[in-house]
Amino acid sequence: MARRWGATGRLIPSAFVRQGGMVVRVDNSRCAHCGGCVSVCPVDALDLTETLLAIRASCNDCGLCVAACPVGALAGHQDTWADVYGQSVAARYDLIVIGAGPAGSIAAWTAADQGLSVLLLEKRQEIGSPVRCAEGVPSESVSQFLEPSAGWISAEVSKAQIIASVGSHMLERWEGSGGGGFVLERRIFDRVLAERAAQAGSAVRVKTPVTGLLSENGSVTGVVASVVGKPNVAIQASIVIAADGVESRVGTWAGLDTRLPLEDTMACAQYLLAGIDWDPACLGYWIDETLAPGGYAWVFPKGEGRANVGLGMQADLGEVTALAYLNRFIERERTLAAGSPVTLIAGNVPVALPCRQSFTGGLMLVGDAARQVDPLTGGGIVNGMIAGRLAAETAVEALESGDTSARSLAIYQERVERSLGRGLARNYRLRKSFPVERRADHSFVRLFAVAAAGK
Repeated sequence: MARRWGATGRLIPSAFVRQGGMVVRVDNSRCAHCGGCVSVCPVDALDLTETLLAIRASCNDCGLCVAACPVGALAGHQDTWADVYGQSVAARYDLIVIGAGPAGSIAAWTAADQGLSVLLLEKRQEIGSPVRCAEGVPSESVSQFLEPSAGWISAEVSKAQIIASVGSHMLERWEGSGGGGFVLERRIFDRVLAERAAQAGSAVRVKTPVTGLLSENGSVTGVVASVVGKPNVAIQASIVIAADGVESRVGTWAGLDTRLPLEDTMACAQYLLAGIDWDPACLGYWIDETLAPGGYAWVFPKGEGRANVGLGMQADLGEVTALAYLNRFIERERTLAAGSPVTLIAGNVPVALPCRQSFTGGLMLVGDAARQVDPLTGGGIVNGMIAGRLAAETAVEALESGDTSARSLAIYQERVERSLGRGLARNYRLRKSFPVERRADHSFVRLFAVAAAGK
């Protein structure tokens, strides 16, 4: 019997509040936040925030904003929503990939290259944005997937420094060189990977959030998505790969345990600072329980006097927010205090062990959605790409055999554990074996240096 799994709460995609003269509605599932309607409103009734268009009570139903909207996201109170003629989706695919980050795009690219019909869905309207990442990767690791290009590399780094202290008292300073790494331009890098997936034959759709799963006899058989402003569109698939980040609910919808305790969560904030004097080939790390409880601060250079300057703290330990700790850190470091923030991002990073089970009938979880992140450093780009490729290869084999059951897909988790499991388990044990107050010790700094180098 076919069923739909998804959020239990009712989602209301359009906003309408009848207050005074307010009579224009906005469909936030369509709205592209372009601001065109704001520019034509004669009574200043529209307000564009970062991710929401608000309509004030001064709206007089003149209709100018409705005519100016390029995506049909506005309508009068009595009007029907305008038809949106966009790219449709087929009724069925061999594989649907949820999330067009590095893990999802690699999965889609690999599967499409092997001849599967693939649909890659991204809930945001721009792949690669917003960036929620420090953007550092070992050059050798990422080169396994893509020929390095100056277009998506902001800086090449060859050395690092780690400063361990307690407040103003420095206990350990480590400096090293050798090896190599890239600081990416994720907005471009992610898009390049999605383009490769498309070139291999995958269909790619943006601003298409998945709101539920289809199931039959206990196995996932597709997704429910909002497609071109149309909610609850059912799309069938033999296999679904969920690569939609730490906030993913897909595993939960399918009955998998993806819970993330606070002690295994890093709350992070990061600025892109401009106008700082920093060695463009050197990564910087600060370990200090008074600065970033249970975590660390970082400087990842991006060239031309710019750097990602961020901080992650264990979510259950902070006395103030991660952003407040970050501001304190920047104020303390003269080199950084001279810069100006041009971007602010924030988010959470899982530093838990990977999910005990990252598969079920018709479904595999990859990347942050499966908690496949280094528990010591929080790095997860390359891990997600490796898991995405393994999931796609498993999907190809399952479809060739005609068996997409949990038993058939279990080989995916075995392959991930062989490839990543030992290192992730080791680094989780190390993080747990060093209490927060001991992480400025010489031994922890050395272990952290090894992990930060991607070894």
